[in-house]
Amino acid sequence: MKLLFSILTCVTAIVLFYSFDDIKNLTGIQIHLPFLSFLKHNSTTTSRTHPEHILPLTPPVVLQPLSDMSVPRAIRTAFVAIEQAEGAGARVRRSIGTPKLRNFSPFILLDHFTVGSGSGFPDHPHRGQETITYLLSGGVDHEDFTGNKGTIGPGDLQFMTAGRGIMHAEMPHENPDGSPNVGMQLWVDLPEKLKMCEPRYRDLRATEIPVADVDGGKVSVKVISGQSHGVDSVRDLAYTPVWIFDITMRPGGKISQILPQGWNSFAYTLSGTTNFGAASESTNTPLSSSLADSSPAKTVGPFHNVVFDQAGDFVQASNAAEAKEDSRFMLIAGQPLDQKVVQYGPFVLNSVEQVQQAMLDFQSNSNGFERARGWESEIAKRMG
Repeated sequence: MKLLFSILTCVTAIVLFYSFDDIKNLTGIQIHLPFLSFLKHNSTTTSRTHPEHILPLTPPVVLQPLSDMSVPRAIRTAFVAIEQAEGAGARVRRSIGTPKLRNFSPFILLDHFTVGSGSGFPDHPHRGQETITYLLSGGVDHEDFTGNKGTIGPGDLQFMTAGRGIMHAEMPHENPDGSPNVGMQLWVDLPEKLKMCEPRYRDLRATEIPVADVDGGKVSVKVISGQSHGVDSVRDLAYTPVWIFDITMRPGGKISQILPQGWNSFAYTLSGTTNFGAASESTNTPLSSSLADSSPAKTVGPFHNVVFDQAGDFVQASNAAEAKEDSRFMLIAGQPLDQKVVQYGPFVLNSVEQVQQAMLDFQSNSNGFERARGWESEIAKRMG
């Protein structure tokens, strides 16, 4: 028995390092992992309660205006996201969820994806996280086993809470001009007490997103979630507090974006060349000197993830006056969760035992995956 337990522990430790491609067999009804047979005959399945939770979970954030004592956030690291294959024929640039940046709480994964006709993300499960999909161009359909269906277009967002379990598909449109469908997908961890909440789906249309004009109109901020320069987002759509901004700066434009203290934050660059300021080592650097031309900074091109320190009041960015094009980047911040993260593919939980249980629940169509039995999405059938 001790030997069997040791083997089980080793196998579990190995599979926890596999990527989503390595779990693609989960999209069938059976999971072909040897230790699951042992689990099925040596564990009990208990029912769980699934209370509904109403947003927001935390009081609204109250920001202090910038002053002479405000401190910019220093840059912790910056790196380019390398393109790789994912799903069925899709290409992604993954900048969170790799050895360079893993489990940056509350963020689990960030993909900048490109999917064309005949490719996509067919039926697959999730448990324990929320996914936020922001479409930059094209169109993507969504369908899940709860009966939810939806289509998002350029500038739209889809928020999905996996909770105790969901099975869904995300499939791209075939665009008349043959262009691919491009977007961002962010995985956000759920607080431990909400891991087994009921799944849900909702969208946010581009027309619902308010815009803040900054620096005399040289900077445009789409306030997807959070607050920017006197403009509040329409609504909170995630259980875990997250702020999301889509920022475009014309040549000569600059912005200082306040973020909640203690939150983790990063910027992902989409186009152009962006200059990000860095903080002084002093904790009481006056605003006037921190914004001076001599302030340390890092300049990066497209497809970079720039990670900021938790300390500091705001993130500073600019586009050189002599730049030939606009610069565009996503600025995202989230409240860290004080909890362990154990991830195996699309299952994001707090212990190895919970991951094992999630795989068993999916295989046995129980504890949140009852509706997975025999379910197939209509949109995934496009792939033939």
